Amino acid sequence: MKMSIESDDIASLQRYSCNGETMGTRYSAVFFAGADIDVAAINASLFVAVDQVDRQMSTWNPESDLSRLNATPLRQWHTVPPALADVLQAALEIQRQSGGAFDIGVGALVNAWGFGPSQTLTLNSGKQKPLAVPASSATLEIDHASLQVRKLASVTLDLSGIAKGYGVDQLARCMDSLGIANYLVGIDGELRARGLKPGHQQWAVALEQPLPGVREVMGVMELRDAAIATSGDYRRFVELDGERYAHTMHPSLGAPVRNRLAAVTVVAADCMLADAWATALLVLGEEEGVALAQKRGMDALFVLRDGAGFDEIAIVAGRLQSGGADTDGPSQLHSRSSQYRV
Repeated sequence: MKMSIESDDIASLQRYSCNGETMGTRYSAVFFAGADIDVAAINASLFVAVDQVDRQMSTWNPESDLSRLNATPLRQWHTVPPALADVLQAALEIQRQSGGAFDIGVGALVNAWGFGPSQTLTLNSGKQKPLAVPASSATLEIDHASLQVRKLASVTLDLSGIAKGYGVDQLARCMDSLGIANYLVGIDGELRARGLKPGHQQWAVALEQPLPGVREVMGVMELRDAAIATSGDYRRFVELDGERYAHTMHPSLGAPVRNRLAAVTVVAADCMLADAWATALLVLGEEEGVALAQKRGMDALFVLRDGAGFDEIAIVAGRLQSGGADTDGPSQLHSRSSQYRV
């Protein structure tokens, strides 16, 4: 089933939506197409695309390719699917570029803090000695040509900070393969847009207030031909010794991230990069993260706690623009909450 729609013909199209379960949450797709399409077949194709990612990269499925790699003895080569090899290679590159802030070798740390498959907190105190996390680039060797990977030291890999974004990219590739040119696809809060809506409107994406248990809009990002991902400390956390600890781990500290950042949103060409870099910048914090985003020319929005409210720092390289900027650009942020100072 193939179709090709030019953006100039959007006004004559109909709106469709698909969704389903994946990766412990839900995937979604909103798109515009003609009247003679098989929505059920499209949704089936979307499910296959994300289910393949889940079956390869899940830490919760003991039969996933990643779980089997984690169980492979040290220095023994293990064959992996091409997609998993690609994501592992990308993760190592982002680890290098972020100075180690993003590292997929934090699996044991994630498990110890109760965010892994067992959901069991094994720590008695938040002040317990941090767990050492060896750099994954030093513990993992990838032979991409033969699709083989081996561990050089004890490490538990966790792709939670990059696999969901890659899954969104797979949804986008599925839509592209079907010839659908105007869509917004996502898994939970990670999204990727292509084309426009009728009236040549960009895709509006709501950014949440970074508050636990609250689902209210902080602002709206308008996207076209771009992906967006947010990493924060307000969705998944545990309380220990009367303090809250978020699920994002700081590799070099061997403990959860503790800084002023409540959330970081990144806009990039694909969602895998946006997902991983949102995590890396959150780990780096409000000073090093902002400095690295500026140095790399990234599009990122940092939300910092400031007393009872929040401040925002927008690093703009072209896609993310502050409210009031030229709306003809690829994307734009409009803050709508009086609880935030922009």
